[in-house]
Amino acid sequence: MGGIVDRTRGLARTAALGVATAAGALLVAARTTPWPSALLVRAVFGRGAARASGALEKHVPGDLVEVVDEAYDVSSPDGRLDVFRPAREAALPTVVWVHGGAFVSGSKGDVANYLRVLAGHGLTTVGVDYSIAPGARYPTPVKQVVAALAHLVDHADRLGIDPGRVVLAGDSAGAQIAAQVALLVTDEDYAREVGIDVELPPSSLSGLVLFCGAYDFTLAQGSTRLGSWLVDTAIWSYLGSSRRHDERITRQGSVPVHVTPSFPPSFVSAGNGDPLLPHTLALVDALERHDVDHDVLLFDDDHEPRLDHEYQFDLDTPDGREALDRAVAFIERVTG
Repeated sequence: MGGIVDRTRGLARTAALGVATAAGALLVAARTTPWPSALLVRAVFGRGAARASGALEKHVPGDLVEVVDEAYDVSSPDGRLDVFRPAREAALPTVVWVHGGAFVSGSKGDVANYLRVLAGHGLTTVGVDYSIAPGARYPTPVKQVVAALAHLVDHADRLGIDPGRVVLAGDSAGAQIAAQVALLVTDEDYAREVGIDVELPPSSLSGLVLFCGAYDFTLAQGSTRLGSWLVDTAIWSYLGSSRRHDERITRQGSVPVHVTPSFPPSFVSAGNGDPLLPHTLALVDALERHDVDHDVLLFDDDHEPRLDHEYQFDLDTPDGREALDRAVAFIERVTG
């Protein structure tokens, strides 16, 4: 009996040592690479996106024409896009949406139902996939969205797109990417600095629709320990620096400091409980200082219920429906 007990204790000690070793290895890895943290964020965000997408299904209209998973870059497995439009032959104003996910998660499928809802308002809508971090770092997603725009212009007739009435849109990290692409389109000096050529003429970019964006990397700070960990993971993964020491890249990707009077008309919104609200306020301030045409949907500090990050995707709430109505009205105004 004593031998069995001794063997059992030995197995327990071995298992405990194995767990401790694995935990130690994971801790070391988390300090030397963003991958463990990024994968955790990806898993958590993926579940949330699936719930939001499922809740939108009942709002999706029928009779839409869909082109799903079309390649805009055959050299990349991530170079795919989806197109949704009403069943009519005329080329329509087009909303090109860049999904969010803290730069480390997400896909065009997360926003597909929302884009179907938008398409029901008489628009062609496009969801763009891009390569996420840490596997792909800045400025890869920016280049990919630029390539997607070129593909859409080249295939405009087949896809029901009016290439002269394009609205770039995005949520969270995707809002930052969309806004940075807008800078490239409308500011030749900035495009030269970043080193990315854009074929879309400035006159074709009718406007921007931006929700809950992370526009200013210099403001990338969490208000809680969990928030700080999330921000650090996103910045490290996307910009490639655990200490954000590359001031040139940090400034280059920060949209508000580069806004000029040529920036496109913009609809900007965020909830009063969004931890990224300071980013939206910084962008709005830049738009106002440069007299850029803009429409802003913000909420009082005491607004109840508190509207968290990505509030606009919940169309079962009055605030989510207001955001949709305001965004559609803005799109109709700038593309009319």
